[in-house]
Amino acid sequence: MLEHVLVLSAYLFCIGIYGLITSRNMVRALMCLELILNAVNMNFVTFSDFFDNRQLKGEILSIFVIAIAAAEAAIGPAIVSAIFRNRKSTRINESNLLSK
Repeated sequence: MLEHVLVLSAYLFCIGIYGLITSRNMVRALMCLELILNAVNMNFVTFSDFFDNRQLKGEILSIFVIAIAAAEAAIGPAIVSAIFRNRKSTRINESNLLSK
């Protein structure tokens, strides 16, 4: 069971990294970042259950990561929409925020 979850987590992490590297759209980059955070959460919970199932260290740490992901899911689209309002594009390579 441990190997299956770790393979799934590694697969999600690789998809997230690939999407983050090749993405030109900011919304897609945020979605790939969510995939990476979910893969990390799966690892935390799996290793916590495998090594010491009496203590909830991995589960508590994954709750903190979920809270950070929720904040990112709330603030990220607001930043993207503000950039879209100013630049009329959500492409990463077209949004140079330092030049006007």
